[in-house]
Amino acid sequence: MVNYQIAIDGPAGSGKSTVAKQIAKKLGFLYVDTGAMYRAVTLKTIREKIPFQNQCPIINLAKNTEIDLTIDEKIGQRVYLDGEDVTLAIRMPDVTNAVSFVSRITGVRVALVKHQQALAANNNVVMEGRDIGSVVLPNAFLKIYLTASIEERARRRFEENKTKGINTDMETLKAEIAERDLIDSTRKESPLIKVADAVEMETDSLTACQVADKIIDIFNERVENGKQD
Repeated sequence: MVNYQIAIDGPAGSGKSTVAKQIAKKLGFLYVDTGAMYRAVTLKTIREKIPFQNQCPIINLAKNTEIDLTIDEKIGQRVYLDGEDVTLAIRMPDVTNAVSFVSRITGVRVALVKHQQALAANNNVVMEGRDIGSVVLPNAFLKIYLTASIEERARRRFEENKTKGINTDMETLKAEIAERDLIDSTRKESPLIKVADAVEMETDSLTACQVADKIIDIFNERVENGKQD
């Protein structure tokens, strides 16, 4: 039996999570937010007060941390760190501003990629992140690369934070997103890139529902044509 894999990549705030959740729900696939895994490791690193430059203890932490993803009908996914629900905690500004430092550590990525690939091997998945099509699932049935302007991405993050009661300044968000883009695209380990066989979608003028529907249409067309990469 073939397990279908939809890989969605793109920079911070491009709409990956919202779109991936909708696709997974409509298709009945497992939704996997790989960024949430890196955020969970980052949260634990902060809590244990490990300096980000001390890579060895962070790698050991990643190897010995239990991260579970479960489906929630209301929010789409809950994240558990060593049995604790950290779904909201991993979205706090201190984690957001630090996750790039943890996610670029090679040993951390190796540990989490193994977990992500195991999930994809045993399920139909919609997996989103920054290196899914290039590293985690290089043979995915469908690869998507979402883009959006910094202004639009900052606006989305502002609205998201507002619903969670997090007060943020728009200009600060723009600066943080620009810095995150630079770090993600220039890191040595698994940089953010658009692979040659990915379908690129610019999402500034589209709703999440419209993007999800477009991707589902592409997926269904490939299934009907019997395309399997």
